[in-house]
Amino acid sequence: CLFALLLALASVCLAQSPKELAKLGFKSVVLLAMNDSNGQPLCIGSGFFVSEDIVATNAHVIEGAGGGSAKLVGQEQTFQVLGTVAIDHHADLALLKVAGKAPSLRLSRGPVPTVGDNVYVIGNPLGLEGTFSEGIVCGVRKAGTDSILQMTAPISPGSSGGPVMDTAGEVVGVAVATFKEGQNLNLAVPVTYLERIQIGRAHV
Repeated sequence: CLFALLLALASVCLAQSPKELAKLGFKSVVLLAMNDSNGQPLCIGSGFFVSEDIVATNAHVIEGAGGGSAKLVGQEQTFQVLGTVAIDHHADLALLKVAGKAPSLRLSRGPVPTVGDNVYVIGNPLGLEGTFSEGIVCGVRKAGTDSILQMTAPISPGSSGGPVMDTAGEVVGVAVATFKEGQNLNLAVPVTYLERIQIGRAHV
């Protein structure tokens, strides 16, 4: 009983307010502007630093790109995207090396979030830089051995690749898709898939 009480108190202490979570995330989240092989605009998306010069995003954000840039939310400085260091098309995730450094967000080592857990998303929907949204996990969907998070936190094109954080400020997922045909059909890839490609990169 004492252990359970201490664990509950620790969880309360770790929780941060939405304002604190936004401030934390903005230091690490980037607006990705990808270009085709001719240097013409191709796609905008979101990403976040997972180490000092490595940015995580969705694989579909960089599909067909010949180059691009990463701009930290709320700052003027823009970093060139130097290349892809790891990619998982099945999980729709990629790691990019950029010509700059920023604080990294912590990846959750806990279990997959459950229905009812609070989540917060930072991204750049339709190019609206640094949009912060709040919601809950409303479903954990299974497709064979794969899992995907359904959440009420709204996202739009341009949010893809943005971090989905818990109340402690740890990344529990990566925003991946929304369906215009339905309400609150916003999806995120669980962070465990991102950890796998990081481990794979470490062994290359």
